Amino acid sequence: MLPFWEARYTIPIIIKYNEYVIPLIILAILANFIPVPLILKFLNPVEKWLRKWKFWNHLLDKIFEHTRKKTKKSIEKWESLALIIFVAIPLPVTGAWTGSLAAYLFGLDFKKSLLCIFIGICIAAFIVSIATIAGIKILGG
Repeated sequence: MLPFWEARYTIPIIIKYNEYVIPLIILAILANFIPVPLILKFLNPVEKWLRKWKFWNHLLDKIFEHTRKKTKKSIEKWESLALIIFVAIPLPVTGAWTGSLAAYLFGLDFKKSLLCIFIGICIAAFIVSIATIAGIKILGG
């Protein structure tokens, strides 16, 4: 459930050291997903609280404006697929936590974001599982 220890980081360890691979990979996927609805729900109250101060209000305005302006057309056209791919790419700084933040920043629908992020987690877990079984070292593993 930690941002830098998501399912894709635990799967190589699961495959290498356990005989119950499938149930543990499913558990890793579910544990990776647990914080997603919490992140999506709590970012709004945190943003509102931070906006009470001029500095944070200004900074958040800049972040939201820059992010939305720079990617508005591609996000509107590809929002679901883009979110799935972003979460599915098994590289540092991508994944469920940053996917949740991206979904919030772009103002994407809560339920659709949950589904897209879950699909992305599953794809990332599949990619990492296949790479691990094939003996391909990824993520510095």
